[in-house]
Amino acid sequence: MAEPTPRRNEPRLRPAPLLFEPVEAVADPEHFFGLESVDDPGVLLARATELTQAFRVATDRAVEFQAMAAAQLADPRRFDRLTPADIAERAGWTEDYAKKMVEFGRDLLNGREGQGPEQI
Repeated sequence: MAEPTPRRNEPRLRPAPLLFEPVEAVADPEHFFGLESVDDPGVLLARATELTQAFRVATDRAVEFQAMAAAQLADPRRFDRLTPADIAERAGWTEDYAKKMVEFGRDLLNGREGQGPEQI
């Protein structure tokens, strides 16, 4: 979560890091959620699997937010709406993928749990 916008005389704060680890640990390139210090391979497998699942869930959720944003940006009721090509350029997608994301986002915004864009 980003820090609030500072007032004129306050120093500007940086956004919160994506990895919720102590700053000292993040500075160490060999450090990854403490996995490098686990000696038991069974425990290592379990903890690494938990992290993998958490990242997959986070990725899926982030894709849903991307899709909803794309749908909102492409909404024909907006005077400043963007074309799928414009959305694709902003997000680094192909135009076809942007069209699928807009459709997926519309489904999400309308309360329909559709298939994700990779499954369309």
